[in-house]
This record gives sequence, structure tokens and C-alpha cells, in this order.
Amino acid sequence: HAPHHVPPDWIAKYKGQFDQGWDKLREETFARQKKLGVIPAGCELTKRPDDIPAWDQTDARLRPVLAREMEIYAAFLEYADHHVGRVVDSLAELEVLDDTLVYYIIGDNGASAEGSLIGAWNDKAGAEAPDLATPELMIERIDELGSARAQNHYAVGWAHAMDTPYQWTKQVASHFGGTRNGAIVHWPNGIKAKGEIRSQFHHVIDVAPTILEAAGLPEPTLVNGVLQEPLHGVSMA
Repeated sequence: HAPHHVPPDWIAKYKGQFDQGWDKLREETFARQKKLGVIPAGCELTKRPDDIPAWDQTDARLRPVLAREMEIYAAFLEYADHHVGRVVDSLAELEVLDDTLVYYIIGDNGASAEGSLIGAWNDKAGAEAPDLATPELMIERIDELGSARAQNHYAVGWAHAMDTPYQWTKQVASHFGGTRNGAIVHWPNGIKAKGEIRSQFHHVIDVAPTILEAAGLPEPTLVNGVLQEPLHGVSMA
């Protein structure tokens, strides 16, 4: 979720890596997904909606800002992964990693289109103060994006690119681009299969029933004296 704050040295690692724009990024991601086998070989890339501008239709003055938005977000994701990795490394050092059920769910919905067509300097104030997302302000304050001085968010075009190969984004729940996410499940001593790609659907409400079954615990009927509604999810076990 926005805002995207990350140390500047992490952002610097991605400088120039998104200068090709969101249309080209979709094509690159799509090709990589096919190579990795996460989408079928016969899959076709969905068309970019007319409501989202093509990269070459954007204001040339603004493109360095747009590219920076994605550089920051890429750094933001890697920074999060790095610190999750520290937890995993600690479990390995404690020699309990193989006995630990780890769920890594890649977001709670598709990439978010809340950042406007040009991105946001302050994603919370966009509706009340649209002057905080003018091209002039974004250009003037490009070096403050990603820092504590900004509440920045990426532009809609990047959200669409990050939902490749699907249509639309978080705000459009009728399409997979708005709802479908990948998840990584790691439990060497609890799952016989290794390195498989599974395509069946589950929902976040299924995580709690799965953990309870894995831990051999009953579903709670009372919590602090309050009668609980039955869990709506189903175990993935």
C-alpha cells in the first residue's frame, strides 16, 4: 500500500530500469511469465484500456517522474522482500525453517490505480486537493518522491502493467487484474510436493482454517467470552 517510502540507496539500484515505459514493461513481463511457465504458452496479452494513456502519449517532461515512481516502487518491494528474508534466515539459523509453514501472499488485490494518471505527490489528498498532483509539482519535487516528505503513489499505467497479463487494476474487481494474486507456500516437512505451480483459487479467508488444521487446533467457538461466528473459509490442506 502507498505511500512508498524506501531508503535512497535502494531506489538508486533501479535508476533507468523503467525508462521504457509501462507498455513495454507489460510486454517484457508477459514474455517472462511465459518463460517461467506461470501462464499458458497460448495466452494472449490483454489490450490496454483506452482510459489509460499509452506511454508515448504521456507528456515527455513528465516521463522522468513517471519512471521514478516505478523505480521507487520496485525498490520498495525489494526492501520488503529483504526484511522478510531476514526473518526466514533467522528461522533457518534456529533450524526450524523446514517445520515452519510460511505463507507469502503477494498483495491483497491487484495493483492499485489510486495514484491518478500521472501519479500522486500525496495519495491521501488527491480528492480534496487536486493541485497536489499537477505535472509541474511532480516535476519540481521529483527528488523528494520516496522520502518522508512525500506520500507518493505510482500512476495508473504502472498499476495496469503490474497486473500483466490481465485487464484492469485493483479498483475493477470484475477482472483478474483487480483480484488475482500469487502466493508462495513453503513447508518442507509438511508438503510432499516441491516447486509446483498450482492454479486453483483460494481466498484470504482460507488462510486461518489452513493454519488451524496444520497446527492441529480446533476452530475457536469463544474468544474472551464472545461467541464466534463459524469461519467462512476452507482449509487448503
